[in-house]
Amino acid sequence: MPKNAVVLLNMGGPNDLYEVQTFLSNMFNDPNIITVKSGLLRRFIASVITANRTKTAQEVYLQLGGKSPIVGLTKKLVAALQRSVGEETIVDFAMRYTPPFASECIERLKAEHVSHVYLIPLYPHYSTTTTKSSLEDFEMQMHRAGFRAVVTEKKHFFEEHLYNMAIVDLIEKAMGDTEKHEYDLIFSAHGLPQKIVDAGDPYEFQVGEHVKLLRQLLEERGLKFNETHLAYQSKVGPMKWLEPSLEQKLTSVKNRKVLIFPIAFTIDNSETLYELDIEYREVAKTLGYQDYRVAECPNDHPLFVEALSSIYTHM
Repeated sequence: MPKNAVVLLNMGGPNDLYEVQTFLSNMFNDPNIITVKSGLLRRFIASVITANRTKTAQEVYLQLGGKSPIVGLTKKLVAALQRSVGEETIVDFAMRYTPPFASECIERLKAEHVSHVYLIPLYPHYSTTTTKSSLEDFEMQMHRAGFRAVVTEKKHFFEEHLYNMAIVDLIEKAMGDTEKHEYDLIFSAHGLPQKIVDAGDPYEFQVGEHVKLLRQLLEERGLKFNETHLAYQSKVGPMKWLEPSLEQKLTSVKNRKVLIFPIAFTIDNSETLYELDIEYREVAKTLGYQDYRVAECPNDHPLFVEALSSIYTHM
């Protein structure tokens, strides 16, 4: 009997300090990240960046217990989604830059004689740097492995109602009984070089539309913040990136109580647990903030699991 498989895709993160170099090297050798046409030049740029950033990145992961939490959290999500969809469908996952790679996942699917693969990148907004990269990699590894199965792809899901209700629930949880109107809410999205957006990447537009949807849902839930904002984090290098940066936004916001929601991430990782919750907390402290909070990512939140199950059902 033909078998279906749902495969969740994400960028990955180091499983130990030794994998930090692998993570950085694979990321910056990705033609969707370093977009120069020459493969030789890309490899040179990647080697320089990797050499310059490995030690600093290792120090970051050391503060997170010596590894990224993304694989462990994804395994919990996979287990929850497996329970939701039932045993008739296989649920698996693959990472783009660190193990478990797509090739490993594909070998498991081949062994189970899967005939139809439903790929769901865990990026709510489409970008060439994330969604396209992960989908291309998986399909290339399928071809290399001689794995012939029908493939159906989900390229974005920021409009999925159940997913957005999970976000609203997480925002409400982060605030608890605190008076919401005393706080500003900042949706923090991972930044992109402006030139990638100018070349036609829809990421900025989709993030903006997502914020509009969430504002409406928050209002319907009666969660009234002083103001809501959008900012971008994780800028690397000297080129122009999407603005305002989160630091710029924290500086310009007049209110000194703020909640950050990481709108571009579905699974907690170094950019939420370290960059947002540690680095930017220090920035907020320096700027005189009275309270600085960071909400959790959806991770294996029941509504997110239900959203993924619904997405699969309707693909």
